[in-house]
Amino acid sequence: MSTSGLKAIAPVPTANDFLDIVLSKTQRKTPTVIHKNFKISRIRNFYMRKVKFTQDSFEEKLEAILHEFPMLDDLHPFLSSLMNVLYDKNHYKLALGQLRTAKHLIDQVAKDYVRLLKFGDSLYRCKQLKKAALGRMATIMKRQKDPLAYLEQVRQHISRLPAIDPNTRTLLICGYPNVGKSSFMNKVTRADVDVQPYAFTTKSLFVGHLDHKYLRWQVIDTPGILDHPLEDMNTIEMQSITAMAHLKSCILYFMDLSEQCGYTVEAQCKLFHSIRPLFTGKPVMLVINKIDVTRLEDLTPENRAIVQEIIDSEGVHNIQVSCFSEEGVMALKNKACEILLAHRVENKLKGSKINAIANRIHVAQPKPRDDVVRTPFIPDVVKEKRKYDKEDPERRRLLRDEEEQEGGAGVFSINMKRDYLLANPEWKMDTMPEIMDGKNIADFIDPDIAEKLEALEREEEKLAAEGFYDSDEDIVRFDSDDEREAAEAKVARQHKVVSQLDKKSRKNQTRLPRTAGLRTLTELTTELTKAGLDPSRIQERAERIAKLQAAERKRKRDEDDEDDGMEVDDGEEDWEDEGMDVDGEERPSKKKAKTTSGAVITKRAPRSDRTFAGMRDEAQVNKATKLRNLGQRPRNMHAKAGESDRAIRVKMPKHLYSGKRKAGKTSRR
Repeated sequence: MSTSGLKAIAPVPTANDFLDIVLSKTQRKTPTVIHKNFKISRIRNFYMRKVKFTQDSFEEKLEAILHEFPMLDDLHPFLSSLMNVLYDKNHYKLALGQLRTAKHLIDQVAKDYVRLLKFGDSLYRCKQLKKAALGRMATIMKRQKDPLAYLEQVRQHISRLPAIDPNTRTLLICGYPNVGKSSFMNKVTRADVDVQPYAFTTKSLFVGHLDHKYLRWQVIDTPGILDHPLEDMNTIEMQSITAMAHLKSCILYFMDLSEQCGYTVEAQCKLFHSIRPLFTGKPVMLVINKIDVTRLEDLTPENRAIVQEIIDSEGVHNIQVSCFSEEGVMALKNKACEILLAHRVENKLKGSKINAIANRIHVAQPKPRDDVVRTPFIPDVVKEKRKYDKEDPERRRLLRDEEEQEGGAGVFSINMKRDYLLANPEWKMDTMPEIMDGKNIADFIDPDIAEKLEALEREEEKLAAEGFYDSDEDIVRFDSDDEREAAEAKVARQHKVVSQLDKKSRKNQTRLPRTAGLRTLTELTTELTKAGLDPSRIQERAERIAKLQAAERKRKRDEDDEDDGMEVDDGEEDWEDEGMDVDGEERPSKKKAKTTSGAVITKRAPRSDRTFAGMRDEAQVNKATKLRNLGQRPRNMHAKAGESDRAIRVKMPKHLYSGKRKAGKTSRR
């Protein structure tokens, strides 16, 4: 787990905020009203629910805090030690332990009071028990004021820690204050570490990243360390010691031979020897910085000897750089990365795992079985194959050559049929069949249709020339051209009038199929006789119907003569018989109405009142009308024309014109 995994911790509320959150949630999420007629069992359940809900809320919040804050024993040793240095391990564990104890106490309080509420004998007793339970829970939480405040400060500090991965490839920079550690960090990474000409500018660990051989490397800048016992080191220095002790990295120990940092060369060498035990099992590089001021060769013999002693010690590599002039900076970066890579590979080879794998690997080396020389075989076709030459006239023709020959791109149209694979290559250019209703249209085409059509046209021309289609009735003789023009104009006018009348009369008529046209009795009898049927009965019936119709027309004319004015029938045939109707009831009398011209129009009264249709009596009709009006009342209130009226009369939506809403007012949507 890296430090980035520690940052997903929710804020820790204060004790008062904790109480407000839990108690307000209880008030919102549980019932709040008791009526006077509730049974005592219901009252008990009402208050038991509140106590249990409060306990669950406390437990949920405390469990989240205990779960999100890491257990130091489960962390990587580097992170565990870093948290011990920064926050004091004992204080941290004590705070979490107090919250865990508070959670158990709240659970016990809730359990005790729920047991008492089961025997509450009145509303007052139950309410007092509930108040006592919530009060004791609140008291327990108020006592956790200091642990909650401490954990919130720890959380805020953890969120500001750099994201250090203890398992990745790492370059660790250490040394006395102000020897140029942060300057080198800014040169090789994109990190922007503050650089000042005084000691302890860097007060915490800084992380940068660089790329080498397509791998991501982590560079950690540590605060400066002074040469004194471990017990006397402050928190800033202990961060560096923790990083050196627990991170698998390449150690870059910076020295300033010019002594501009304020510390002598001898003091810097003593510090190296004092922290050397922390470098065990790690590659170490002695970086001599600020060579633009003082180089190793410029030192006095005494100082040169103590520095050379470090350089000659086992496992220490030496390099001289200048972060001011950037001399040797990139060489230092590359060399440190290469040394660390080689060290990691060497450590992996030392383990038992490589031996277990190497034992299962066998690399076979082929050995010759005789002295015969076996040269590779190359087919003659490959040897004879010539390279394509565009200028060669005997080259193989490509589709691109055809395209250029046919007019180039945009003009040339490729023939898709040329690559068809058919049993007979001659079939490639055949016309594809057009299928309709599952049949090939070509099967129904007469191959001699053109010759037959031409012969028919010649025959028609011959008949027309001989006057075969002329009729004597159609030929009208005119004495002069004026008569012919007058006749033609008259016919044109008649045609125009007839067409207009016909168009007007057919405007609102329904169209009947051609087969529904009227037939004369003569046509009907002729067709039946041809079919071998006897039409005599149909003729007799038609004659009888014709006589009846004539008698009816005569009777109507007589009645019309008896009336004072002109009477117009409404076209209904139901009441044309006199006396009784089909059911034997007397017909209602015909109503007469006069038009503006004085003509009298006869209207028949309806046989039954439609308002009574399906009703037993008038009382039932009145009740149905009343219910209908009652159902229409809501629509009338909203000025709706009917059930299907969806019109929105007011185009001003409430949410656009009702002003600013307060929190929690969007439920109406």
